[in-house]
Amino acid sequence: MFSRAGRKPLPDHIEIDDGTRAVRIRLKANPRAQRYLLRLPADRSGPVLTVPRGGNLARAEHFARQHIDWLLERLQDRPEHVPFSPGDLVPLRGDDHVIVPTGKLRGLVSAGETEDGYPALLVPGAEDHIPRKVTSWLKEQARADITRQAGLHAAAIGRKIAAISIRDTRSRWGSCASNGRLSFSWRLILAPPEILDYVAAHEVAHLKEMNHSARFWRLCEHLAPQTPGARIWLKENGQRLHGYG
Repeated sequence: MFSRAGRKPLPDHIEIDDGTRAVRIRLKANPRAQRYLLRLPADRSGPVLTVPRGGNLARAEHFARQHIDWLLERLQDRPEHVPFSPGDLVPLRGDDHVIVPTGKLRGLVSAGETEDGYPALLVPGAEDHIPRKVTSWLKEQARADITRQAGLHAAAIGRKIAAISIRDTRSRWGSCASNGRLSFSWRLILAPPEILDYVAAHEVAHLKEMNHSARFWRLCEHLAPQTPGARIWLKENGQRLHGYG
C-alpha cells in the first residue's frame, strides 16, 4: 500500500459494521485511479475497495459506509455468476482490469483505461457475448506471451519446441511430452509475467531433462532465476486463478 511522508500506510483490509453484521473489505491501492471504487471480484474472494493516490483510511472507510447497503444487497442476492461479466475485475498479467462494454457493435477486445484512469478490458458487442469474447482474448494473449517466453528459453539451451498448445487445465500449469510438444494453462496470463515466464522455463527445461532431478532444477533456475519465488507464488495463489473463467 502506498503512503506519503507522515501518513500511515493503508491496512490490508477494513471491516464495516451496519449493525447486523461486519463485512470485511480488502483495500487495494492504485496510484492510477482517480476515485474510490468498490467491487465484487469474479473469483468471489470478497469485496475490494480501490483507493486512489492521495486516498487515506478515513476516506476509504467513509466511502465503504456510504455504499454498505448496496454491498450487502449484492452479497445477499448475488445470482449464480456468469464469469467475465461487465464490471468484474480480471487480473491481466497480474494487474486488475475492470471489464467495460464499449457499446460498439464491432471491434476487438483491447486493454485500456476507464474514464477515471482504472485499467480496463474494453469489450465491444452484445453484453451476452462478453464472457466468450473476454475468454477468447485472454487465451490469445496467453498464447502470444507463452510462445515468446518458451521460444527464448528453448533457444538458450539449444532445443526445439515441436508445438505449443494452450488448454483449460486445472491440475497442472504446464506439461512437456517426450516428442517435444508443450502444453500450458491459459490462466497463466492472469498471473504476473515472471510467473508465466517461470512455467515456460520449467517446461522447456524438460526438453533437456525429462525429470525433476537436482540437475533439472539447476537448469530451470538458470533459465528463470525467479523459480523459487514463483513456485511459492503459485502454491499460494494458483487456486485463486482457477476461480476465473
